[in-house]
Amino acid sequence: MSLSSLDKYFSLSGKAALVTGSSSGIGRALAIGLAGAGATVMVHGRSEEQLAETQREIAAVGGASQAITAELNEQASYSRLVQETRERLNRLDILVNCAGMNRRKPIEEVTEADFDLVMNVNLRSVYFLSQAVHPIMRDQRGGKIIHVASLTTFMGLGNTSVYGITKSALAQLAKTQAVEWARDNIQVNCLAPGFIVTPLTEKSLWQDAKKSGWMLSRIPARRPGKPDEMVAAVLYMAGPGSSYLTGQTIAVDGGVLAGGSWDD
Repeated sequence: MSLSSLDKYFSLSGKAALVTGSSSGIGRALAIGLAGAGATVMVHGRSEEQLAETQREIAAVGGASQAITAELNEQASYSRLVQETRERLNRLDILVNCAGMNRRKPIEEVTEADFDLVMNVNLRSVYFLSQAVHPIMRDQRGGKIIHVASLTTFMGLGNTSVYGITKSALAQLAKTQAVEWARDNIQVNCLAPGFIVTPLTEKSLWQDAKKSGWMLSRIPARRPGKPDEMVAAVLYMAGPGSSYLTGQTIAVDGGVLAGGSWDD
């Protein structure tokens, strides 16, 4: 297959993308990957310093980006984030909802404040950011929306009840959006990362011998994933080659959901 034929399926030249939660971890990797494929990327987060590092890494691969800060626990941020992105980039073709957070607690210890915060960041923002980009993509005759889900989209994990609710809801939201917006040539899909080493999980999970051992025992690949291993799936979902893929959730998990072996 020639490079020109690959461009037919994967090139994002001339496209504009907004990636929420792209100041570090998976979001940063996705922003760099989209920029490397030709998109101009609006990177989003709360830390200007971290966003500047994301932009430096995008520039290192020859990509173009701008940065914006916004607090996704505040409803007023949603329309501002979308409109400012469109104004600064002149269009908006791709929305990647990667921002997320967790409060690890047993169900009986979860407070209403915990519940509202995780719901607002992980689900409410995704719902209303998608709603805000819809008319823009409709008027442009198409677009791509990608939600970053989780293994908890498919399975229950202790002490992550509210997080799991939000991530499982994203898969259903993608299906409904796919059905309603297919007429506007907007494809909506989810990426479900497996057990990935990120700045947030390295200390809280991977440096804990008991937790890391539990995770590794369930990964057929016998190793954790890396943020940049999530990029190829998102490039497919964001590119022209996925014009007939919509309403799906793709797990990139080293085989966790495939199962395990008694012999391991």
